[in-house]
Amino acid sequence: MSVLIVIPARYASTRYPGKPLAMLRGAGGEEKSLIRRSWDAACAVQGVDRVVVATDDDRIRDAAHDFGAKVVMTSPDCANGTERCAEAATALGGEAEIVVNLQGDAPLTPPWFIEDLVSGLRADPEADVATPVLRCDGRALNGFLEDRAHGRVGGTTAVFDAAHRALYFSKEVIPFTPKRYDDAAQTPVFHHVGVYAYRPAALAAYGTWPTGPLETLEGLEQLRFLEQGRSLLCVEVDARGRQFWELNNPEDIPRIEAMLRDMGLM
Repeated sequence: MSVLIVIPARYASTRYPGKPLAMLRGAGGEEKSLIRRSWDAACAVQGVDRVVVATDDDRIRDAAHDFGAKVVMTSPDCANGTERCAEAATALGGEAEIVVNLQGDAPLTPPWFIEDLVSGLRADPEADVATPVLRCDGRALNGFLEDRAHGRVGGTTAVFDAAHRALYFSKEVIPFTPKRYDDAAQTPVFHHVGVYAYRPAALAAYGTWPTGPLETLEGLEQLRFLEQGRSLLCVEVDARGRQFWELNNPEDIPRIEAMLRDMGLM
C-alpha cells in the first residue's frame, strides 16, 4: 500500500496565530521553525512514499520551500487539518492507499508512532481511521491536570473499548482519576497523539458531513468520525523513553525546547 504523509499547516490559528513559523531551539542551540521540525519528523518515518505540506498561506509555503519541502496549496475554507488533508490528497491524484495526517504542532512525534499506526490500519480492514494513543505516566498526567487547573488547553485524552475502538476524545482529562500519581507511575489515562491514518474513502467522505455538536464543543476534528458512526481504531504506542508534547500554546515552547535538550534532538 502506498503511504502519503500530509502536514496540514495554517497561519490563522485562533489560539496561536503564526504557530507553524514559531521557532524552537534544539539541543545544539540551533533554532528551527515548528513546520521544519514537523517535516523532519515526517521524513524520518520508514515506508512512506511521499511527504507534503498542505497550507493556504504564502508565508508558510515560502518557509517550507526554503528547507526543500514539497507544498500543496489548499483552500482557506478548510475547517481543520483533516479537511486540508482530504483536499491535498485529491490534488495529488488520490492515488495513495493510506493518507497520514501529521499535524504540524507535534514535532516530537517519533517515527515509530506513525509506522505502528500504518501497520495497525493495514491489519484491521474494518477500521476507517487509526490514531495513536500513549499511556500517560504520572508526570504527563500531572502536567495535563496542571494545565486544566490554570485554564489552559493541554493535551487531548482518549477512551476506547476492549477492541481499541475509540469511544470519545476530550480536551478535559478523561477518565476521571480520584488521585494523583507519582511521576514514574503508569496511569489509566491515555494521551491522544494528534496523528491520523485514513482510508481514502473515509477521508473523502469527511468533508461532506456536517460538523456535529461534539466536534463543535471540543474543537476536535476526529469527533466527526465518531458522530457519523465510523470506526476509529486507537493504536497504543510505546514512547521508548521519548518525551512527547504538542505545541498548543506559546507557553509550551519552553517545555518542548527542554524536551529537545533532554533527548539530544538538534
